[in-house]
Amino acid sequence: MRLDKKTILSGAALAAAALIISAGVYLARNSGNPPAPEQKAGEANAVKVDALTAKSVELNETQAKSVDVEPAGERTFVIQREAVGSIDFNQDMTVQVFSPYQGKIVGLFAKLGDEVAKGNKLYTIDSPDLGQAESSLIAAAGVLELTSKTLARAKKLYETQGISQKDLEQAISDQQSAEGALRAARNAVRLFGKTEAEIDRIVSERKIDPVMIVPSPITGRITARNAAPGLLVQPGAVPAPYSVADISTMWMLAYVVESDSPLFHVGQEVKVQVMAYPGKVFEGKISTIGATVDPNTHRLLIRSEIRDPKHQLRPGMFATFVIRTGDSVRATAVQAGGVVREGDGTMTVWVTTDRRTFAKRIVKIGMQQDGFDQIIDGLQPGELTATEGALFLSNALINATK
Repeated sequence: MRLDKKTILSGAALAAAALIISAGVYLARNSGNPPAPEQKAGEANAVKVDALTAKSVELNETQAKSVDVEPAGERTFVIQREAVGSIDFNQDMTVQVFSPYQGKIVGLFAKLGDEVAKGNKLYTIDSPDLGQAESSLIAAAGVLELTSKTLARAKKLYETQGISQKDLEQAISDQQSAEGALRAARNAVRLFGKTEAEIDRIVSERKIDPVMIVPSPITGRITARNAAPGLLVQPGAVPAPYSVADISTMWMLAYVVESDSPLFHVGQEVKVQVMAYPGKVFEGKISTIGATVDPNTHRLLIRSEIRDPKHQLRPGMFATFVIRTGDSVRATAVQAGGVVREGDGTMTVWVTTDRRTFAKRIVKIGMQQDGFDQIIDGLQPGELTATEGALFLSNALINATK
């Protein structure tokens, strides 16, 4: 009986000891609260932020590979102004081709958009005035022929004393008058565009040709056509049957802000680009500066003559022009992607010395040209800055400090 109690007590003591040991092991495992594997992985990808200043970011090796770093350099920035506008024909070189005389259109020889040379036939008209002039020419030629024969007979008779000297002189006067009348008649027909060969044919054939040719007065492009066969036209009656524009130069009409108006002068060179030809630059000069400022928009008209030897520009094209208004300046420059506009409007760059730790720095920027920002203050040439990835650093800083 004693032996049994002793055995029981020994077993109970062993069980209690086992329970205490198990509890100790459990508490030892959980008292430190070690992070789960997922938490460790998350910490490995987190951006380390300077909690004291909230202006620097430290990247791990993987993150650093996604941020491009380049030293700030120096570039030449041109003092210039930009504006938008549209292309138009050079109205100073646009001609409305009226008929010089009344008549009815009988033929058309050019279409809208055709390019014509000076002297090319545009249209023809049946002109009563031309018919009358040719009739007078034929009559004058007949009178001259008659007076010439009369003079020849008078000279023979005078040699035989068949007529008096007075009669001879009268025959000479009549013949000279007929010659003058013929010259005047030929000149009148020549005004209608007839050539010497055509005038000679009219005289020899005694047949009028009332069809008058209206040629192009300049080399250019047909910009308007209001003619049709059978249409009666009169000098100066609008619209003109044809309009022709010289397209060797075109106009660009742009409106600049009132405050920039003192910077522009007639004769300044301009560079123009249009959406139809990306990367191509058309050159020209300012030809006219508007006399008044629009009271609603407070903008001033600037008109430039643009050289277009290949005839690529078309009226109505949207265009941008750049004009140099001062001397070039040499300044610190950073790629445009390396400058970040913060929420409060300040401009910042991210500077580093080891390509791992980046410090935010406020800068003052000036001009933006060819993908680079001019840094007026806050950065020196040679300092390493983030280019691609600067926005990522800024966002990471914002998220980490929330």
